[in-house]
Amino acid sequence: MKTGVIVYVLGKGEYGFTEPSSWEFLGDLDLEADKIEIVISGEGKFDVMDAWWKLTAKGMNRIVCVLAEITNDSRLRLTGRELRLCG
Repeated sequence: MKTGVIVYVLGKGEYGFTEPSSWEFLGDLDLEADKIEIVISGEGKFDVMDAWWKLTAKGMNRIVCVLAEITNDSRLRLTGRELRLCG
């Protein structure tokens, strides 16, 4: 079963993060996933539903949404919370 993870980043990129594709430290989050999509709260261009659709279209059977926050040292930290996706 292929697993996709949506990382929902709380905040609006106060520390200079604007383009998720430039984030090279996702490996530090220790996520077990075949595909990862990042959504930044407060941005209207790409939301959780868009990420869910994109992962479904890429063949992911199981999709999990986890919450993360940007720390003071400009890293992502998982909060330990998970959103339930249904539909």
